[in-house]
Amino acid sequence: MAKNKNPQTHSTKASMSSALRAMRIRSFVIVTIEIALIVTLILFYVYDFPAGFKELLKPIHWMTFAGGVLIINILHLWFSEIHLSAIRQKSDLEAASIIGSDVQEAYNFGQIGLVVTDDNDNVMWNNGLFKERNIDLLDKNIIEWAPQLNDLKNAPSDMVVKIEANGRNYNVRYLADAHLFIFKDTTAYESIFKYSREQAIAIGIIMIDNYSDIGGQTEEDNNDLVTKIRAAIFDYAKEYGVLLRRYRSDSYFVVCNYASLERMENDGFSILNKVRALGKGETITPTLSIGIAHDFPEVIKLDEMTGTAIDIAMSRGGDQAVVSRYGEDMRFYGGKTSALENTSRVQFRSVADSILGIIRGASNVIVSGHMDMDMDALGACLGIMAMCDFCNKPCQIVYDPKLTEKKTRYAFQGAYSKADLDRLTITPREAEDRIRPTTLFVVVDVSVPNLVMGKRALEKSTKTIVIDHHRRGEEFIDKPVLSYVDPSAASASEIIAELIHYATANPRIEVSPTMATLMLSGIFLDTSFFKAKATGIRSFEAAEILKEFGADNQKADDYLKDEYEEYALITKIVSTIRTPFTGICYCMADEKDIVERATLAKVANQLMQLKGINAAFVLGRTQQNEIRLSARSNGSVNVQILCEKMGGGGHFGGAAVVFPNTNIVTAESKLLETLDTYLEGARSEGANK
Repeated sequence: MAKNKNPQTHSTKASMSSALRAMRIRSFVIVTIEIALIVTLILFYVYDFPAGFKELLKPIHWMTFAGGVLIINILHLWFSEIHLSAIRQKSDLEAASIIGSDVQEAYNFGQIGLVVTDDNDNVMWNNGLFKERNIDLLDKNIIEWAPQLNDLKNAPSDMVVKIEANGRNYNVRYLADAHLFIFKDTTAYESIFKYSREQAIAIGIIMIDNYSDIGGQTEEDNNDLVTKIRAAIFDYAKEYGVLLRRYRSDSYFVVCNYASLERMENDGFSILNKVRALGKGETITPTLSIGIAHDFPEVIKLDEMTGTAIDIAMSRGGDQAVVSRYGEDMRFYGGKTSALENTSRVQFRSVADSILGIIRGASNVIVSGHMDMDMDALGACLGIMAMCDFCNKPCQIVYDPKLTEKKTRYAFQGAYSKADLDRLTITPREAEDRIRPTTLFVVVDVSVPNLVMGKRALEKSTKTIVIDHHRRGEEFIDKPVLSYVDPSAASASEIIAELIHYATANPRIEVSPTMATLMLSGIFLDTSFFKAKATGIRSFEAAEILKEFGADNQKADDYLKDEYEEYALITKIVSTIRTPFTGICYCMADEKDIVERATLAKVANQLMQLKGINAAFVLGRTQQNEIRLSARSNGSVNVQILCEKMGGGGHFGGAAVVFPNTNIVTAESKLLETLDTYLEGARSEGANK
């Protein structure tokens, strides 16, 4: 029904409007005459005109006059009401008399309601849909009855809004020319949709992160802690209506409906806390990784989404749940403990040998770090180059001085001659041009595609290796041939040093003293000279490995020393320290200052040296159109969770956020809002004690 062209409907509307207009005119005339008579009588009475008029009027005359005026007004209102009622009765026709009984039956069957309004949105007529529901809309303002309908007044005629009124759901369109609202009752459909959504299948995997460490080696190894963990998992599944099937000694297959999944999400996956609490008094704290997928009709696709979710949960350090809904961002729960340090030499050897095998099968290798490349990314790139030299495969590093931190640029240019730099490096544009099907592209110290320095070359690459120490986020390099993401490692240079050392290469892979020194400087940077929370036994062992190759401590330290201007800027930024929450502080650089990313990180590290500080955040402008936040933690607050809420990422003790096209005040407001909302959820167990 695109337009209301029924002449009877137009006639009815015209009659009602005409009657209302005539009643207003009559009322105006009567009131005017009454006022004129009253004023005239008062003047005659005051001025006694004509003579003797004042004596002539007695109180009884005034009372009679007032009574007459009152009776005339009552009669006017009465006759007007009768006249309007007659018109209304005439206009309040059954829909069948306007649109035909057959069409009305179709409307009733389709649960379609029609409402005609006047220019003031007052209901003048409606069909039988609302009468069946005992809803009286006549003479009522339709916008006051359902305020959402106001959105339709100036909208296109094909626009539909969903409203809820009197406990029912409607889809509504508005035809402005006819002042006609068309209602489609969707209550039954909404109920079916809600039920279908609640019963939609969700599948997942629950894994015990450190099963072998807590005493379980095989299916038959059921010590007390393992038994308690399994009992907690089954009790939780029973409470939330989840079907569990153990398919491996440390893993369970999960099947449930969306209603159960929603309850678990509202509960924040409390099973994570329950299992972690079982480790009190134990040498190893047990944790779980959970990956669940839903909202896709094909089970095969759900299974693929589940695999991705559990991979992300584990690569982010475990102790968390990842929920994947098709077409939406993943949702993360937990992550309150830092990743356990991986000390498996067998795994290092296996990964190293796999990388060497892939390198040998490539025609050439291109290696890239992240944009704003720091010493750790550079050191990791040089380590990969050493592995390629061992395999006699040509390798070049994607390098753009403009996309490299100043300190790293100076160190790189100081360690190698210009001729060596031309031989070792390649620009991002040249890397894109030289990608071939047989080219291996290695990404280090980053796993987010948009942050890779050679991202266009990455897009063209068909063979990619990813090596990173940051917790994996939802954005990840697509389908790498090998991915090694270890959030328990303090730096990417540390990982590469381990791979070089434990590879079953004969003779051993050699690293030049210059390369080893730059790699050691990268470890110094990311561990804050072995003072950061992420520093573990592996960091010292990696430093020892590099020392064996001739790494120079003094030079590695010199590469990271600050110039006077940078030191003064750091001091200036630190002076702006604020503490919005106990143990939480933040600083801001001046809006006009352009600050290097490494400088922000240094300020954050310096703040962490203050007693009583659990987490520090530093804001500064790194480009004209970019504000960056650098975050650090002593391990009692997961700054990765907080930075992810602001659109960034990182790992448990160190993370960052980029705010494009904004100012520092806006970024500060976003930080404070995030802290206020999510800080308690980001605190690790025992952080408040």
